Amino acid sequence: MQRMANLVGNVPSARAMGATMNAATIQQLAEGLGTRMRDAGMTMDLAPVLDLDGGDGPNNRDPDGTRSFSTDPVVASADGRAFADGLRAGGVVPVMKHFPGLGNATGNTDVTPAATLPWSQVEQSGLQPFRDAVAAHVPAVMVANASIPGLTSVPASVSPSVITGILRGQLGFHGLVLTDSLSATALTAAGYSVPQAAVAAIAAGADMVLFSADASHVASTTSATVDAIVAAVRDGALSRPRLVDAVSHVLAVKSVTLCN
Repeated sequence: MQRMANLVGNVPSARAMGATMNAATIQQLAEGLGTRMRDAGMTMDLAPVLDLDGGDGPNNRDPDGTRSFSTDPVVASADGRAFADGLRAGGVVPVMKHFPGLGNATGNTDVTPAATLPWSQVEQSGLQPFRDAVAAHVPAVMVANASIPGLTSVPASVSPSVITGILRGQLGFHGLVLTDSLSATALTAAGYSVPQAAVAAIAAGADMVLFSADASHVASTTSATVDAIVAAVRDGALSRPRLVDAVSHVLAVKSVTLCN
């Protein structure tokens, strides 16, 4: 939200909040932020980051850096949920990211293929803030674009093992699942165009797909993505019940937003 400081004011980094504020203060700050966002017409914030990272990013090597509250899963969990609770109190839907934990990844997936720590390590510590968030019934989770050694060799955002197996199955999450940007180099390097990645992500269990494009290509990329999804349903590559399920999750969050 620093990119919109003229509308919502200056907000400390997550790292600064984690080091200098308690959970109650973070929640109060986030509620004020959410209120200003809502007044400006925004109903969702792609935050907070629940990843455990102490690097010097965000930069092309480290996607998290100061966007992480802490390297301690207990602190990151409590502070991330406090920030999310504050946003919700202000009328904005928070999105917990980047599932299942992008801290100490080998690179920034926006500019290069990258892998997380091995799954055994992610499951032991990096997953904890997300496990706690799901237990607290957060409304939305964003899935990372990194691969996860020991769990999936493809980006997590298109992996059934990650979304359906871990997030939906093991953790029991029933809310909205978003992808990170499917225009990222991690996806193109794995052989996915945006339309192909969108179909794969929805089939894997995602509900909302995110991507970017140059202004001159937004319309054509969006149209090609819609066509690919329709064709996948028609050909049986993507089941109609899965698509309906995805839409129902999107509409459920929208109704929560509209009721605030």
